[in-house]
Amino acid sequence: MNEIVSGKKTGLALSGGGARGFAHVGVLKALVEHDVPIDAIAGTSAGAFVGGAYASGLDADRLVELGKQIGWFGMAGFSYSPRGMLSNAPMGGFIEQNFPETRFEGLRLPFAAVACDLATGEEVVLHGSGDLVMAIRASCAIPGVFLPVDDGSGRRLVDGGVTSPMPTRAVRELGADAVIAVDLLTCGSDFAASPSTLIGTFIQAAMMMLQTASKNQHYMADIVIEPQIAHIRPDEIKKMNELVELGYAAAMDKMPEIKNLTGCD
Repeated sequence: MNEIVSGKKTGLALSGGGARGFAHVGVLKALVEHDVPIDAIAGTSAGAFVGGAYASGLDADRLVELGKQIGWFGMAGFSYSPRGMLSNAPMGGFIEQNFPETRFEGLRLPFAAVACDLATGEEVVLHGSGDLVMAIRASCAIPGVFLPVDDGSGRRLVDGGVTSPMPTRAVRELGADAVIAVDLLTCGSDFAASPSTLIGTFIQAAMMMLQTASKNQHYMADIVIEPQIAHIRPDEIKKMNELVELGYAAAMDKMPEIKNLTGCD
């Protein structure tokens, strides 16, 4: 199930955002509850993790349950390499243990994970066939923090946010006619406290640079959902429940527009 074959199809473009990615789960929950069709998903970084999980067969409620098991140090380990302080190989193990499908060929809907070729700086859109685990790890490999991920053909891949923090183009290329984008970056940051973890510090700095780039890709979306999460740091996994609720609320605010776009009742 790797291609959209006919009819008007709705695609989701899910941005990066660190722990803020739990807001994507709330958006998915609202869309499913209101019978909004989801025919394809493209994700960058945290959006690749959530989008890949959903495409593999996990629903929003199960994602919330899995979220309770996630911690930064359960998703990463020290690399002892000059190419990155940490390895996200433990994330790969988590995906293998908890996702119903770990190959693109077995996904229930078309999905793309966006990464970047470290050698050329070119966008790499992983989809259709191959290793889902590698693709998600690559899309989440923040440069300088995590080791680049070898794609098996000699390319070293890093976080897709370097080239495409909001993967609207990628989901169009999967065949989506109507695109709903979920942007966790452009809301900015208004919290007073500094990040409490090393990973959080790097993620926050990276997100500050990505905000403008993400907004510049809004033009390719028909609807943009922007959860009001500026007060939550990108390393605050403990605020998962609040992030899910805020994602849900943001999707509900846009629901009349979404239903008009997709033609669902």
